[in-house]
Amino acid sequence: MNTRFAVATHILTFLQSQEGSPASSELIASSVNTNPTVIRRLLSQLTKAGLTISQMGSGGGALLARSGSSITLLDVHRAIDEDFTLFPLHQEPNPQCPVGRNISKVLRGRLATVETAMEHELSRTTIADLATDILDIKSAG
Repeated sequence: MNTRFAVATHILTFLQSQEGSPASSELIASSVNTNPTVIRRLLSQLTKAGLTISQMGSGGGALLARSGSSITLLDVHRAIDEDFTLFPLHQEPNPQCPVGRNISKVLRGRLATVETAMEHELSRTTIADLATDILDIKSAG
């Protein structure tokens, strides 16, 4: 598993904390502690998914395309991990073996339940929720 989901979530939460002010890829990259090229690549995917927009010109940058309270972690997951398989199955088990012949079918059904549960949980948390949690931590510290 890679960190693209976590970085994309960081980007969106950072944009939420900007309260409508555009943020350059350089500014976002300084928060994420990565190269602005990485940020631009992820912003491209987030824009394609309708989660961010770009404001051009002097003082321009990335903005949330809609309210952070309407962007869920499931939206982020779907935008970034389009071809993601939580539990990839191994290829070509031995068809001569009763276990090998049937393991994929049995596992696929069970793992589909796990993926559904994960998606349900991701749909329960919004970018605004994360930004609020960060403010709470900041004010408590």
